[in-house]
This record gives sequence, C-alpha cells and structure tokens, in this order.
Amino acid sequence: MIYQLSVPAAVPGVEEIRILEWHGEPGAAFETGDLIVELETHKAVVEVRAGQPGVLRVIDAQPGDWLGIGLRLALFTDTADEPLPEGRAPVADIPVDFAVI
Repeated sequence: MIYQLSVPAAVPGVEEIRILEWHGEPGAAFETGDLIVELETHKAVVEVRAGQPGVLRVIDAQPGDWLGIGLRLALFTDTADEPLPEGRAPVADIPVDFAVI
C-alpha cells in the first residue's frame, strides 16, 4: 500500500513547520518507532517516528523548506518494489508518533 507522510499538527496554533533533517534516503526501510524526520517550529523541535514499518520512497521537501500543516512531506510503501502513483494523487496518511521537544 502507498502512504504519505504529512506535516503533523504537532503544536497548537502553528501553521508552518520547517524540515530540519531526514533520517533516511529514498529506499530506506523504517520499523515502528524509528525516527523519520526532525521538524522545527519557531519555538520547538518535532521528532516524527514511524507508527508502522514502511519504505521511504519519495521525499517531497528538503531541509530548510517551510510547509503548511497537512502538506505532503514524503511517500512510503509497504515494500520497496511497489509501483508509485502518478503525480500527486491523494493517498492515505502513514501512522506516525511525534514528540515535541
């Protein structure tokens, strides 16, 4: 199955988050609890961790980019050889856990 990682609404009142660092490249496999990406608001860092196993396939935003809540950060699939959708067709969100530090 194909999933998207969207910018989480991690901090109340925050409308945009900046990408700090990806913890994997396309093709990297993640297990539940693995750190995927670190994000930053003007006042906090948000660690986004995998809520299920998956393979990072496409990164849509690079470190330094600011994105609005709900926008797509990346695509994940269950397996590394699963075909990806054309364009930016909507797909289900991958479950994640996040911590604001």
